[in-house]
Amino acid sequence: MKRILAVLFALVAVMGLAAQDFIFNNASEPQSLDPALIQGVPEHRLYMSLFEGLTTFDPKTNLAVPGLAEKWTVSKDMKTYTFKLRKAVWSDGTPIKAQDVVDSWLRILDPATASNYAYMPAAAIEGAEAYNSNKGPKEGVKIKAVDASTFEVTFVGPLPYALDMLTHYAFAVMPMHAIAKFGADWIKPGNFVGNGPFVLKEWKPQDKIVVEKNAKYWDAKNVKLKTITYLAIEDQNVSYEKFKAGEIDWDTQIPPAKIDEIKLRKDYQVIVGTTVYYYIFNTTRKPFDDVRVRKAFSMAINRQELTEKVLKAGDVPTAGLVPPMGGFVTAKGNGYNPEEAKKLLAAAGFPGGKDFPKFVLIYNTSARHKMIAEWVQQQWKTTLGIDVELQNLEWNTFLDTRSKTHDFSVTRAGWQADYLDPGNYLEMFLTAKTPDNWGNNDGMYSNKKYDSLMAQAAQMPAGAKRNAVMQQAEDILVTQDQAVAPFFFYVNQNLIDLTKWGGWYKTTMDVHPLKNIFKK
Repeated sequence: MKRILAVLFALVAVMGLAAQDFIFNNASEPQSLDPALIQGVPEHRLYMSLFEGLTTFDPKTNLAVPGLAEKWTVSKDMKTYTFKLRKAVWSDGTPIKAQDVVDSWLRILDPATASNYAYMPAAAIEGAEAYNSNKGPKEGVKIKAVDASTFEVTFVGPLPYALDMLTHYAFAVMPMHAIAKFGADWIKPGNFVGNGPFVLKEWKPQDKIVVEKNAKYWDAKNVKLKTITYLAIEDQNVSYEKFKAGEIDWDTQIPPAKIDEIKLRKDYQVIVGTTVYYYIFNTTRKPFDDVRVRKAFSMAINRQELTEKVLKAGDVPTAGLVPPMGGFVTAKGNGYNPEEAKKLLAAAGFPGGKDFPKFVLIYNTSARHKMIAEWVQQQWKTTLGIDVELQNLEWNTFLDTRSKTHDFSVTRAGWQADYLDPGNYLEMFLTAKTPDNWGNNDGMYSNKKYDSLMAQAAQMPAGAKRNAVMQQAEDILVTQDQAVAPFFFYVNQNLIDLTKWGGWYKTTMDVHPLKNIFKK
């Protein structure tokens, strides 16, 4: 009898593991599920569940591990990588072939696609920049299917970060057969095809997205979750209350007004990260086309007071953009200096803020962004004598305004590392190759010397010399030209009970592949 009961309990346990469901707040309605048309953290979380590139993330280190590619070889000059693909299929059963990789990358590079991240493969792959800027044919892009299961790419230089870079959706592998069949509707439930650990089950705009385990995923036996529900709750207080009530398993939204309470919780997970918070100036719009104005606005911000007295979460103040990593030293930038700020503003023709034109600071809906914006508003009024109007926008409208129409003077921004290399932060600000697509260079900043330094760094191996070149570039960007005004490096804040859930780890990049999550 005892043996029978033991077997029954074991079966119940196995069935319980097979039916695990996970709910978390992704904080925003995604702009799309198409890897070629997305940007932002909420979209990246969905991408990791629905797709898998040649490499993917180790959940503990966030470094690259084999994904769709099971192994690879590198040429002696470290420019050409040859990947051997797994015997894998799309979620509709269609075999995944090396030509899918070629066609997917060309789709992202195609100027007609208007991918915000095309600059990444364009800068990295030999011949890709010419194609992306309408100056060369797609046949000139150095990627090819050697055979059905072998893919080869030749980079412009040794690219020490190449494998980590390939985890990003700018190098996604997409179901070209489904795209050809359904067009823009290929990402809708019923039409969706992916190659990730989960597939799209349900999508209720502004409410939730539900994904379910992909039985055809090559590593399905190690995926424990049956379903994942992505909520789109922007109100941080609502999200927190749902977490406390047990309605959310992982909360990515921390209400700043509750930080003292939250710090005492055992399920509060915090670590200093590699994400930077900053404001972007539209460098083409008067009066922010004047570097003296941009520097004055940066020097009027007391970052130490903001992080210690307002936010109180442990964020690290900075006037530089790139966090220290691998021997790279963050630029000093233009920190708090109210007297110099007043002099610069006067020299630009606006003494004491007199006659400064009205402008709007935009930010996406969030209690924390609102708190920061109101504090900055007061700083600029007190130090510079300038009134600024604040406007919060929902996520999709915010992204369109910031990245597509560039209809702003100053905007909130944040950058979470795609891979741990200084170039990942600095490549955003390269001059656009085509007039209508500035990628992530939302302020339309342009400096030929900066572009030249970044092109030089792209062809150098890792080390002190390469770091020195990129440090020069960062100094131009944030000290000399003040294209952006960095505020602080985030601490990564999450709420999740790690006595209940396994496979989730505190990492500096704050990337958490849900493939690895399981209920203990």
